[in-house]
Amino acid sequence: MKIIKHSGDIVDFDKSKLKISLLKSGANELLVDEVIETIEKKIYEGITTKSIYKLAFSLLKKSSNSHAARYNLRSAIELLGPAGFFFEKYISRLFLSEGYQTRINLTLQGKCISHEIDVMLKKEEVITMIECKFHAKREVNSDVKVPMYILSRFNDLKDKTHPIFSNNDKILKCKIITNNRFTTDAINFAMCSGLDLLSWDYPINNNLRTKIDNNNLYPITCLTTLSLSEKDKLLILDIIMVKEIINNSESLEKIGLSNSRIKNVLKEASELCKYI
Repeated sequence: MKIIKHSGDIVDFDKSKLKISLLKSGANELLVDEVIETIEKKIYEGITTKSIYKLAFSLLKKSSNSHAARYNLRSAIELLGPAGFFFEKYISRLFLSEGYQTRINLTLQGKCISHEIDVMLKKEEVITMIECKFHAKREVNSDVKVPMYILSRFNDLKDKTHPIFSNNDKILKCKIITNNRFTTDAINFAMCSGLDLLSWDYPINNNLRTKIDNNNLYPITCLTTLSLSEKDKLLILDIIMVKEIINNSESLEKIGLSNSRIKNVLKEASELCKYI
């Protein structure tokens, strides 16, 4: 059976890929097989992957909010827009949880011009500049022009000292992070030029998806027990990670949730982050 991807490409329906993505939600194999069986009865020639995702999400949610939330991860990251400011904050906190010092939204003077830097990292005296390439649409990939442009900015900054974590810091490394994917040319150019890349699925064993799942670093936008407007209110309150509301219901009270709603949200958050 042929299905239509986000990119518009027409491909064969691959049950094995669907099963892998469902298992990553934390659902057991029995539940996953039941979900797939139901989906196979409802799909048709020319159905979109988006429609299949929505069906799978609704079936998982009937079993467990946290399974659905984990399955919803990529879409949840796309909600950290529209301009990507919250995505930059999210990336900063992701690295903060890995033991880095972080700074966000700095303007630094290079040799030729000034540059706005999304995130700066420091660990073991190594300072890294990060450029975040956020995309609200899944079919948009970062091509070779992105690392070429970022390399020129890095080169303009790296030979000067800057007031970042102290008054005389030098930027030693550069990393580009996207919530989508890099093209093959972009990866090859970055590797050749000494730039680090992080995307949804690159590098294979330490990509954005695995970093999030391995350390339970889920964005607040994952939660299925909150509405879109409630998620936006929490982001404005600087609540970016699901972990930040566990054992702390004050932010949920501030956005007007009832005690019963707060209980449901905290239950989902705890199950998602495995704090039960």
